[in-house]
Amino acid sequence: MDLQSLAVVLRAALSHVPEERKAAEASLTQFQYTPQHLVRLLQIIVDGNCDMAVRQFASIHFKNFVAKNWSPTDPESDKSMVRENILGFVTQLPPLLRAQLGESIKTLILADYPEQWPSLLPWVTHNLESQDQIFGALFKSEDERIPLYQIVEECFPRLLNILRNLVPISNPPIEVADLIKLICKIFWSSIYCIVSIVTKNSMYQLMQPQIDIILFEIIFPLMCFNDSDQMLWDEDPHEYVRKGYDIIEDLYSPRTAAMDFVSELVRKRGKSNLQKFIHFIVEIFMRYNEASIEVKPYRQKDGALLAIGTLCDRLKQTEPYKAELERMLVQHVFPEFSSHIGHLRAKAAWVAGQYAHINFSDQNNFRKAMHCVISGLRDPELPVRVDSVFALRSFVEACKDLDEIRPILPQLLDEFFKLMSEVENEDLVFTLETIVDKFGEEMAPYALGLCQSLAAAFWRCMASSEADEEVEDTGALAAVGCLRAISTILESISSLPHLFPQIEPTLLPILRRMLTSDGQDVYEEVLEIVSYMTFYSPTISLEMWGLWPLMMEALNDWAIDFFENILVPLDNYISRGTDQFIACKDPDYQQSLWRALSSIMTDQNMEDSDIIPAPKLIEVVFQNCKGQVDHWIEPYLRLTIDQLRRAVKPYLKSLLVQVIANTLYYNPSLTLGTLHKLGVATEIFNLWFGMLQQVKKSGIRANFKREHDKKVCCLGLTSLISLPANHIPPEALERIFKATLELLVSYKDQVAESKRENEAAAEDLDGFDGDEEDEDIESDKEMGYDDEDGDEVSSVNLQKLREARGFQPHYDDDDDDSDDDFSDDEELQSPIDEVDPFIFFVDTIQAMQASDPARFQSLMQTLDFRYQALANGLAQHAEERKVEIEKEKLEKANAQ
Repeated sequence: MDLQSLAVVLRAALSHVPEERKAAEASLTQFQYTPQHLVRLLQIIVDGNCDMAVRQFASIHFKNFVAKNWSPTDPESDKSMVRENILGFVTQLPPLLRAQLGESIKTLILADYPEQWPSLLPWVTHNLESQDQIFGALFKSEDERIPLYQIVEECFPRLLNILRNLVPISNPPIEVADLIKLICKIFWSSIYCIVSIVTKNSMYQLMQPQIDIILFEIIFPLMCFNDSDQMLWDEDPHEYVRKGYDIIEDLYSPRTAAMDFVSELVRKRGKSNLQKFIHFIVEIFMRYNEASIEVKPYRQKDGALLAIGTLCDRLKQTEPYKAELERMLVQHVFPEFSSHIGHLRAKAAWVAGQYAHINFSDQNNFRKAMHCVISGLRDPELPVRVDSVFALRSFVEACKDLDEIRPILPQLLDEFFKLMSEVENEDLVFTLETIVDKFGEEMAPYALGLCQSLAAAFWRCMASSEADEEVEDTGALAAVGCLRAISTILESISSLPHLFPQIEPTLLPILRRMLTSDGQDVYEEVLEIVSYMTFYSPTISLEMWGLWPLMMEALNDWAIDFFENILVPLDNYISRGTDQFIACKDPDYQQSLWRALSSIMTDQNMEDSDIIPAPKLIEVVFQNCKGQVDHWIEPYLRLTIDQLRRAVKPYLKSLLVQVIANTLYYNPSLTLGTLHKLGVATEIFNLWFGMLQQVKKSGIRANFKREHDKKVCCLGLTSLISLPANHIPPEALERIFKATLELLVSYKDQVAESKRENEAAAEDLDGFDGDEEDEDIESDKEMGYDDEDGDEVSSVNLQKLREARGFQPHYDDDDDDSDDDFSDDEELQSPIDEVDPFIFFVDTIQAMQASDPARFQSLMQTLDFRYQALANGLAQHAEERKVEIEKEKLEKANAQ
């Protein structure tokens, strides 16, 4: 295909007519391996007279082909011609096309340099000296650099010289800004390269002779406060704060790279480097103390404090340093709380927070530090106030005597919300969450005000992120933090339901807006709030019911990934607002739930894991609406049985069978009649009994692993036994009776084991002192800490609520041969909580004995000695349970 024909095909590949587009794509696929194809693509890409859309499509096609098909072992063909031309072309292209060729160059270098492409480095070094070719040279130098030594030696001095010439240019064009960015990325990558070298013995040995120069003359100066910091501090303190707490900024920050290097060096090579680095820091502290105010090395002191804070985990665990930490804080950190230098006041607060959890021999020192941090909330400098809030979180967590904070709590909260009105920062919200969690119900008088302030802060964050794309990430994170803090407040007042109606009007506007597609980024947090409001409020208001259609619409449209989260509030609506769920026809809640569940369960593209919440919701309907939803028995059974035939995962199969068990408990006669009407009764019961008998290699049950699963099955099977003889033939009755006996015994054993485990866990907790640090860690032990991983945003509160509602996280059981038992210690909250399966079973058998003695006698005669012993044992256990239940009721009445 010649050049002109190729251009025509590329243009056709952009056609809006499907037939033309498919034909063009087929032609490209057919001719892409022909000689000169890549060269012609390059010619079209660089041809300024060609349509830009065609050039862009050609560049994408070129990149994709090279990525898949360029290999050092392939025949040379036109590869050498591509290598000869592509370097020159990349310097001539606009950014849109340059990005595509850049990816291709990376592939070429990885495959061909240096063996097949020895001319690469000379071309780069030559063009670094040519002012009109700088970008092309820079582009290559940031790619994979092998062999590294030669490239660094040849390129880095020239890069530094170019950077020095570019930086002074006033009002630089975008091309110059791109060049500066590329050079900075190269040197930034170099620092992170050093971090990775620390962990590799062979590379570290090469670096070791220069380690002091690297550590003290390159790395440490990067950790010190500098002119750029001071300018930003003075001219735009809000931006200074944003950059300091922005994880995206950290990815490109030389200071963060330097901190990472020090941490990794001390962690992996601590024996040879920790002592001399600490000695270096101590010398800075001493020089600072000895110098007069006019010549104190303030910026070096700032860097030294940053280093001490960065190494806090190691120093807190390592002798002889951990014994000196309190003295170090008193001598070198606390004095800076009153420094006339703002950035040192901020750094003192931050370092104090890093060490708030150490064991202070003198509690007055802890109190002094905490009060200094609290005072920092009123500092005239914004960054000091923000760092003080961040540090306060650690002091609140470590504080053993809340009387230190309690008297000033109202003023503390006022300062918080003043700061939240100035700064969008999720770390502020983290601290507020910690205070709320620590004081619990004591926050009740402030709950409404806190929620109002957090709601206002949330709207500000949303407005700023929508108005300014550059702060979108920061605003969104802060907005999530506001919602999470609201959930923490709601949890803290969960025993005070009368407060929820007062808070509801403040939260409803947020919930209404964010339950739509506008709230996809905060949907989980919003659902958590809805869950609290619908679970703990005395009643579910009509305004809260107005959120149901929004959740249904989202579930039907885009929110399937949140189905497990939506499950919780939907359960609350059905279980705590049953009358409204049953009676209301505009909107028709029953019908909307059916439409959503049937759509999900009939979608052939759904994975088993996506469907799991559906049978749980069907269970909620039949357990809570007993006697009121007969008309839904057949539709839901049809839906369940169809899904059961397609289901693969054992856990989903168990849940679907439990839907049938729940409908049997709801109305055994109607359910059994429906199964016969559908012609599936024998199929379903054979499957059910087969699943009950299935065990793993270890001997444990493969299905119905939770206590709840077993209980639901027991209630369903027992309900079948209650049917008259004309519904259940004798052989079927015998099979059901024996299966129920065995399941009840298994359930009894599991309940007893859970009780033992809970008691043992309670004893362990009583004997655990969470405030003591481990005193026995060796000084130079290699350590990997997971402490900070706990800051990852997660809906812990929602999980607690799930468990309160009876929804444990589901466990994929892909490995049916696993010997790991499934344990659950949840106490389900549902109408069947008050039903004891042992008493229900014995009462059902006794009713049969009274109404149909011959049938009862016939059943008993079919039992061998083992089953008779099981039946007698369960009868005895049922009597014991009756006594226990009466005792529990009496104790509960007396407690009131």
